[in-house]
Amino acid sequence: MTDMKLIPRRGRPPKVPRDNLDTRDALIRCGTEILTQQGFMATGIDGVLKKVGVPKGSFYHYFTSKEDFGRAVMDNYAAYFDKKLKRWFLDDSLTPLQRVLAFVEDAKAGMEKYHFKRGCLVGNLGQEVTILPGDFREHLDSTLLSWQQRLADCLALAQDSGELAKSADCTELAAYFWIGWEGAILRARLVKSKAPLSTFINGFMAGLPR
Repeated sequence: MTDMKLIPRRGRPPKVPRDNLDTRDALIRCGTEILTQQGFMATGIDGVLKKVGVPKGSFYHYFTSKEDFGRAVMDNYAAYFDKKLKRWFLDDSLTPLQRVLAFVEDAKAGMEKYHFKRGCLVGNLGQEVTILPGDFREHLDSTLLSWQQRLADCLALAQDSGELAKSADCTELAAYFWIGWEGAILRARLVKSKAPLSTFINGFMAGLPR
């Protein structure tokens, strides 16, 4: 009998089996990626399912609704970003204000890496907050307040080290930072340049009471 060579089948690669938790996590990660590029209302569930390779009818096995999916994505992004903030704002190898600058430089590099297509998920959703489910507003505000507290704590350390005047209101400065930061991210995506981020951080640092 003549040996027969196995010829690879063309077409889509076989789907890799996942358990329920793996599939849910994959959907959340994909949703997080997409929502850093566009708003919630513009995001279709079909596109997420297709990208992950999950049958359309399976979505409601993992989430009760698109809104439930959106909440899971927001939770995931909040956890991811908090980890990033702790990485920079708690870096003992840098002074407190150097940590803020390092965070900004990391953000610049991240935006350049993705050709300024990705921004801030919280900022994206915030632009359509009037048409989102009511509890989304509370979730977004809570996330921003947690970022504000992370920065306020870092600025308090700057006060302790003498980098920042004792008279400075760290909470107010942190609130000002994040309000300006979201605008800078939006402008950077608009012009496809890190220049708005540089302009913002230069102005913020120059205005700090020393």
